[in-house]
Amino acid sequence: MLHSFRSWLLLAGLLAGCSHRLPPSSRGQQPAVLVFCKTQGFHHASITAGLAAFQQLGRAHHLRVDTTRLATHFVVDSLQRYAAVVFLNTTGDVLDAAQQVAFEHYIGQGHGFVGVHAAADTEYDWPWYGGLMGAYFRNHPKVQPATVRVVDPAHPATNFLPTQWTRTDEWYNFRDIAPGLRVLATVDESTYTGGLNGPQHPFAWCHAYGGGRAFYTAGGHLAENYADPLFLRHLWGGLQYAMGQ
Repeated sequence: MLHSFRSWLLLAGLLAGCSHRLPPSSRGQQPAVLVFCKTQGFHHASITAGLAAFQQLGRAHHLRVDTTRLATHFVVDSLQRYAAVVFLNTTGDVLDAAQQVAFEHYIGQGHGFVGVHAAADTEYDWPWYGGLMGAYFRNHPKVQPATVRVVDPAHPATNFLPTQWTRTDEWYNFRDIAPGLRVLATVDESTYTGGLNGPQHPFAWCHAYGGGRAFYTAGGHLAENYADPLFLRHLWGGLQYAMGQ
């Protein structure tokens, strides 16, 4: 109850400071997404390539893509401009208490979230975020090739992929995997060394959460991943889902 009351007070303060301007997408402009890449732990060198990849997707699909490392964007009025928010290889504790409340409110209004790779290595002390993500990072073996197996070919993030997709990445093991996730693809632990999640080791998933939608992919450790046309289509399909398209 105390946490809920404190969150209500924070949200009331945030809403009191909001203007009544409509977000750009509501004024007939192209839809927009925010790509957030703040790190408070390990910093992935591939973030630069990932940001460029999302900008490329924006140009290809007539979508405005704003990018930032600044958590100051996580206020109610600013977030309303975006159809979805992407956490691109974020790590550690990236949002303060007021920013967390604003993001919870944003998702609760029916917006979307996309987590890429180290988004699962983020905000361990924020249970709501753990639920949104669907799992937390546990550890990983060395970078190596492995085979991803599509288990849900109906989703836009997987409906174009081969049934078996061999690629090189850093293969996360997960903990606190939420029940009820819609797992879209798994990684076959028999095709690499160091897997700890068993025969249904999740690689990508989605689910409805807190009034909005969340998509996660474990891919994206390496800069070269963001030059792979299949991985880019995978990201775009996840973004489509998050935006409700």
